[in-house]
Amino acid sequence: MKNILIFSFLLFCTTPLQAKIDLVTLPTRDKVQLTVYNPADLTLVREQRTLTLAEGINRLEFSWAGTLIDPTSVRLEAPKHADKVILKEIAYPPDIQGSAIWTIESKVAGEVPVEISFFTSGIRWESFYMVTLTQNEQAMQLQNYVKIQNNSGEDYGNAQTRVVVGQIKLLDEIATLAQRTPPFGSPVPVPPPAPKAMSRRMAKSEIMAEEAMDSVASAMPVVAPKEIIKEGLSEYFLYTIEGSETIPTGWSKRLISLDVTEIPVRSLYRYDENLYGSATQRLLYFKNNTEHHLGDTPLPDGSVMVYRQLPEAQHLTYVGETTTRYIPVEQEAELNLGASQDVVVESVLMDYHTRNYTFDYRGNITGYQQVETHLLKLENHRHLPADLEVVQYVNHEHWSIENPPDLAATYQKVDVNTVKYTLTLPAYSQREIRYTLLLGEGVRQSIKK
Repeated sequence: MKNILIFSFLLFCTTPLQAKIDLVTLPTRDKVQLTVYNPADLTLVREQRTLTLAEGINRLEFSWAGTLIDPTSVRLEAPKHADKVILKEIAYPPDIQGSAIWTIESKVAGEVPVEISFFTSGIRWESFYMVTLTQNEQAMQLQNYVKIQNNSGEDYGNAQTRVVVGQIKLLDEIATLAQRTPPFGSPVPVPPPAPKAMSRRMAKSEIMAEEAMDSVASAMPVVAPKEIIKEGLSEYFLYTIEGSETIPTGWSKRLISLDVTEIPVRSLYRYDENLYGSATQRLLYFKNNTEHHLGDTPLPDGSVMVYRQLPEAQHLTYVGETTTRYIPVEQEAELNLGASQDVVVESVLMDYHTRNYTFDYRGNITGYQQVETHLLKLENHRHLPADLEVVQYVNHEHWSIENPPDLAATYQKVDVNTVKYTLTLPAYSQREIRYTLLLGEGVRQSIKK
């Protein structure tokens, strides 16, 4: 810590205005652990220090100036002397902004190990992936990285870092609490906190109670790529990054979380004008399960860069990039790599006419059939076969489609106004799909379903 905690002996004279504070440098941290919760902008800091206490009353100054620490969350405990080291009082001097004075009663003298914990904001983590497809694009290597960024205003040296995957629901942001003036630095009494703030403190207390069950892990030397240990905690997962890292404020660090090869993957090209316009989209699918060499834990959301191996050794070609949402165990992930220039679909209305008119007794037209002939031109310019899905929409209440016999296996009616053609285009090939759409207008005509 730069200047957050200062050990202070206060020698009081006749009035508080005459008090003199003699500051003694606080020993450095023995251990520190960061547990980073996204997207609540919440980090639980737990550190171990060894204080030299005198028997009787000791005073400790806690300063959070220049940082995003929530001072209402600070706790001090002496696990080995729980009944002999007691925090008696916390006071906020009116003439010292961003500071609090703790009055500690100690029944022991000498070095006392203590644990100090508090919440801060400004420390965030994000996940990103690198996918490398094999030459035949039937399998892939999946690498996941975790990047920690520290903008909290405080340096954390040799910190063990843990990140939480999942939603943490809190009502306020710590940055707001840390920057409030009353009651810190003001002798004027203030009303009790609003229910919203109280609810948030309760939520943080629950997290602290859960974290108190763990001990701060000892630092481990970096001798290999860091392992990330993953544990389930009801609605979210806790990823513990192996070893320790020094993360100064304003800095960020990248650590590898996952590296798995030979993951089965499915490539698909989809043409859907309602969703994507006239461009065919390139999609990749894989499942987060044991059959795909995954499935131990959920995968966090993050950005994805996709490459493909070339026949030349150690060479890659860029395929595309996208983002992925949180992927639970057993769920299939869809990666949309954007518009493809290699697999092209063109939809053309070739013919339009009407037939089968009906009339009333006065000779007025009461109904007819509208007949549309559609052509889908398909092209695959790749050196590999392409699995293609073409989605078509019919914005009409009464309709049917007439397909040639060779399209029977490729055609599917998805719902009341959506159809789909699914087929595989050989490498460097072209194909046409021609179908007839029958629409009933007015008095409904007899339309085959």
